[in-house]
Amino acid sequence: MKRLNRLMLALAAVCLLAAPALADTLKVGVQAPITGSYANEGQGIDNGVRLLAEQINAKGGVLGKKIEVITCDDQGTAMAAAICAKDLVNQGVKMVIGSYTSTCAEAAQKTYFDAGVIQTSDGTADSLTEKGYWTFLRNSFPNSAEAEFAANYMVKVKKYKRIVIISDFSTYADGLANATEAAVKKLGGNVVSRDKIKADSQNFTPVLTRIKAKNPDVIFFAGYYTDGGQLRAQQVALGIKADFIGGDANDNPDFAKLAGSAAKGAYIVNVPSPDVLPYDIAKSFIAAYKKKYGIMPASIWGLMNIDGMRAIIHGMEQTKSFDTKKVVEYLKNMKEPLPGITGPIAFAEDGNRKGGSYVVKMIQADGSYKHVYVQ
Repeated sequence: MKRLNRLMLALAAVCLLAAPALADTLKVGVQAPITGSYANEGQGIDNGVRLLAEQINAKGGVLGKKIEVITCDDQGTAMAAAICAKDLVNQGVKMVIGSYTSTCAEAAQKTYFDAGVIQTSDGTADSLTEKGYWTFLRNSFPNSAEAEFAANYMVKVKKYKRIVIISDFSTYADGLANATEAAVKKLGGNVVSRDKIKADSQNFTPVLTRIKAKNPDVIFFAGYYTDGGQLRAQQVALGIKADFIGGDANDNPDFAKLAGSAAKGAYIVNVPSPDVLPYDIAKSFIAAYKKKYGIMPASIWGLMNIDGMRAIIHGMEQTKSFDTKKVVEYLKNMKEPLPGITGPIAFAEDGNRKGGSYVVKMIQADGSYKHVYVQ
């Protein structure tokens, strides 16, 4: 009995010693769609964050603290995103990586702002940086920049005369479609129809039948890949000869899977793909990702979120502080951009990432991309 008591006392002592170490971690939240329609993007973000945390911890952590990753599945819905935000804040995170969609990022923004938690997201909706929340850092580029590029490509490069623009009702898609319509008209282009679909409805024949009567040269789709692939397949099935250009959220391997043979010849507008990123740091991280998970990152979006996390940690190391206000102020006033996986990283005063370059990719018969136009 005495021996058992000594063992229990020893275990208790170990727990007491271990408790301060666990409490002394740097908690990093991941808010992403781990399940639901955008699960492969969310899982890609979570995988990337955990890999980066593992690499940093192996070198001693951040200012002597090991990173502890806490993941919350927002399922790609605003309601779950709002719950995730409260849960992650209650668990004491200093930063949150995500979410994938603008709608979910926006639903959580106010909670992170009130708690002084830094949030970095690939969400492209312009509205994300219009509320003045100092805690928000966009690691991608805003809809307005993509809209100007896409409009120039359609009006000036391809010289389409009859343009159709479709979106769903989400913050991201509606914002990108509206910005693209305005940019096309600014260049003197002709938008013959502006339509909306209900995301995940799967049957887009009624909208496409109306569009067919407009005899378009091109359909620009500003929604997500889960609908984009099916929209393209149904467009071809209905005999609509127009080109198809998908906005950045169509840049996912599942677009080609959903579109089937109709994917061939479709265009996607986005920043360069992971496999063509020229930076040494990109090649190194992607190689480590493939070694750990046996697959390529799902798309560029996960890597942009990793760059957001890298930037915040860089800010902590440079300021030698976990004070989130100091870190954000440092990141918005860096004299030189931080070399990133997806290119140089620097932030403007409103939280937008500076710079940005876009490409147009054409989907080949095997689902791979061919870059056909570079900004």
